Amino acid sequence: MSFGLFSLFPPLLAIGLALVTRNVIPALFCGVWLGATMLSGGNPATGLYDSFADFIIPSVGDEWSATVLIYCGLFGVLITVLQRTGGAHAIARAIASKVASPRGAQGATLGFGVLIFFEDYFNALTVGSVMRPITDRMRVSREKLAYIVDSTSAPMCLLGPVSTWVVFVMGLIGTQLGEMGMTGSEYLIYLSSIPLNFYAWLALLLILVIVVTQSDFGPMAQAEKRARISGKLLADGAQPPSDREATEMMGVAEESSRKRNMLVPIVVLVGMIPPLFLWTGNFPENDLITAMGEAEGGLSILIATFVAVSVALGMGLQQRLFDFREAMDLVVTGIKSMTLVYIILTLAWSIGSVTSQLGTADYLVTLAQAGIAPSLIPVLLFLIGSLVAFTTGTSYGTFAIMIPIAMPVAAAMDMSLSLAIAAVLSGGIFGDHCSPISDTTILSSAGSSCDHIDHVRTQLPYALSAGTSGIIAFFVAGLTDSAWIGGLSGVAALFTVVLVLRWAWGPKASAQYDSAS
Repeated sequence: MSFGLFSLFPPLLAIGLALVTRNVIPALFCGVWLGATMLSGGNPATGLYDSFADFIIPSVGDEWSATVLIYCGLFGVLITVLQRTGGAHAIARAIASKVASPRGAQGATLGFGVLIFFEDYFNALTVGSVMRPITDRMRVSREKLAYIVDSTSAPMCLLGPVSTWVVFVMGLIGTQLGEMGMTGSEYLIYLSSIPLNFYAWLALLLILVIVVTQSDFGPMAQAEKRARISGKLLADGAQPPSDREATEMMGVAEESSRKRNMLVPIVVLVGMIPPLFLWTGNFPENDLITAMGEAEGGLSILIATFVAVSVALGMGLQQRLFDFREAMDLVVTGIKSMTLVYIILTLAWSIGSVTSQLGTADYLVTLAQAGIAPSLIPVLLFLIGSLVAFTTGTSYGTFAIMIPIAMPVAAAMDMSLSLAIAAVLSGGIFGDHCSPISDTTILSSAGSSCDHIDHVRTQLPYALSAGTSGIIAFFVAGLTDSAWIGGLSGVAALFTVVLVLRWAWGPKASAQYDSAS
């Protein structure tokens, strides 16, 4: 049965409700319900029954889905234990002892943010709260601290080899591969999208350029000038949000926190993944490439995360930071912290199944082939993803809505699957960085103890600079079918934009920063 134009209604309803309510959960559920109602012949009651019987429950009960949900829970446990053992704070203290200038304080914040690549909330709260005393001492404005924290956390979660975001996106990719009848490793597909995630790379490059050259522009230049010359870290009348959540991250006394409490579990986590991939891919019976392609990506990360959690808990018990009973409480707390992820993933899988049965992707492909050049598809995915993320404030929800649409369109139009996925991921981060209702933006303000509106206002020109450059990168990559040419075009565009804005919208003399510091 072909629904044609009507097959667009469920995803459009999900997007529209997400924009209006700014909450992706009811939006996704209504999209599932509408699709199930259409498939049941238009009976809303039957559609509600089928939503659970034919889509939601089968999505949760699938073996792949169960694997994703379990390792999502284990990631939540790992983050909770790392918070409790205080390793991140020990690393920050070691960094602080080597900082002697505003440039050094900002560079250390950037480096610390890159190091904590495995969870965005943990990154935003921990880096902001830990580095704040250091940047305050060096007269770095709170706005600048919040910008570095915010623009590091989300990109690194998608550029690192493993994170809570990686397992979430892998779940979406793996399910969509099944819906499309395609084979392959969802983890390797995700890894192939990392070099193409142009906005994430450009956002990090922009931070590096700004930190090294100290060439701010727009409202941020004024904030930095105020902090360096007058010592006012916050603007007059600023109302920084409570950073109670950030201070609660300090789970142990300073003398008890050790750098190895974070480094060892993360090394175990990352280090175990390649051998587990080879093992689950039947190496050496299969050659290296074949083994990696046939590996059980989800199971490999699940086992690696379980071992990392066990190591982290064992280290905490050995150092008597908590007893066995509290260790089990940490496990429960960590699993509970991923509840929202469980719900969004389940509904995302469900609406993917609904749109597959409705033929949504086939209809979109027909439209795209009729009126849109394939080279423009990455740009359109980036822009739509940006709009959804900006208005809803959630990258997770954007990925859940857009990936089930982007992958079938890319496959049918013989376009790079990795490029389509990367365009959605980049758009989600870009919209997130621009949105005043974004969860990571709010947490970055809280962790950095910066007035939230001041943070959004000063970060926006930087996000738009990287976003504009990202549009150019995706357009050129789609046009030339070359990631290298697209990436270099984005870098060239970024430097051009920064030079123009610095000339037109920067302070009179950047030497004022150095003389004041």
